[in-house]
This record gives sequence, structure tokens and C-alpha cells, in this order.
Amino acid sequence: MGNDPKPDFSDVQGGSTTTAPAKPAVPDFSDVQGGSTTTAPAAGSTQTYTVVAGDTLSKIAKKFYGSANSWNKIFQANKDQIKNPDVIKPGQVFKIPPK
Repeated sequence: MGNDPKPDFSDVQGGSTTTAPAKPAVPDFSDVQGGSTTTAPAAGSTQTYTVVAGDTLSKIAKKFYGSANSWNKIFQANKDQIKNPDVIKPGQVFKIPPK
């Protein structure tokens, strides 16, 4: 064992390479424009409602105002169409004033 020649590494060059992942790209939001849209009616604007069979002014008021007791608000806004608040007909289109 004592007479074995030692390996010659004199011509080996050091160095290393890596395949580490690159840094993730930073998103570019410089061209983003703010804003929003809605299909809801503008605050203070008047909506409309088409009467269907079984409707009453109280039911319509409950739907739009949360209180059946607000029926007179709808009646007052539609006096040109409603002669008797107890008689409304399917197909009539009522203005619904803002709350």
C-alpha cells in the first residue's frame, strides 16, 4: 500500500454553476386607471316599476322602501295613472321616487 502513486489533480480548475430560479418579475401597474361603474340608479333618481298580477301599492312600497306603509309615496308620484289606490293593473309603469 505504501507504493501507490497519488492521483494528480494539478490541471483541475475550480468553479460552480447554479440553476437557482430567477427573481420573479415585479408586476407593472403603472398604466392602470382607477374607476368604477354601476347599474344601480343614481342616488336621488327616480326608478320605474311595471306592475304584475297580484301587486298592491303596499307590496311595491315594501319592495322598494322596506315598509308597506310607504305606499302613499308611490301613489302621490303616480296620481296621473292611479285614480283609486286600491285598483292598479298589471302592465302599468309607476315612477318610484327615491327614499
